Amino acid sequence: MIIIIGLGNPGEKFKEARHNIGFMTVDFFAKKNSFPDFELSKKHDSLVSKSNKVLLANPQTFMNRSGIAVKKIITQNKKADLLVVHDDIDLPLGKFKIVKNRGSAGHKGVESIIKAVGNKNLIRFRVGIQQEKGKPKHPDKFVLQSFTGEEQKIVNKTIKKIAEALDYFIENGLERTMNEYNK
Repeated sequence: MIIIIGLGNPGEKFKEARHNIGFMTVDFFAKKNSFPDFELSKKHDSLVSKSNKVLLANPQTFMNRSGIAVKKIITQNKKADLLVVHDDIDLPLGKFKIVKNRGSAGHKGVESIIKAVGNKNLIRFRVGIQQEKGKPKHPDKFVLQSFTGEEQKIVNKTIKKIAEALDYFIENGLERTMNEYNK
């Protein structure tokens, strides 16, 4: 089993926020690969969709409490590969990086997951949301802002590329995927 978790905040208010690029990516991947509609799983505190050997989940616990939902999902699927897709303010918009067994680098959602389940064998797709102008003065506010029209075009291309990388990962494993996409 492969579990792909998108990070974000639930609700219409946050739907287009930079922090929700994990949700956006998992939603696009599900649609692209004809997954069943997401359904709320109260036992997992997440919207979930499953097809064959892949479980997709968007936790509904809010970003800073993502570990609660992830722990519930992992408890039911102990031998699964866990992959988390999340925003990264340290990467430029349009870039993504695949990492394994790394610290949170200050990302509260990832920190919550590491506290709940550890980071051993934790695979992450870090998706850049940073503006070219340098780091924002108020990162907590910045991540809750929507992308501009021009930025959204870049985001859409990036999400498509990540969906391609996720398909590649499912077929070829982590090492080959990192070699192919971490360039």
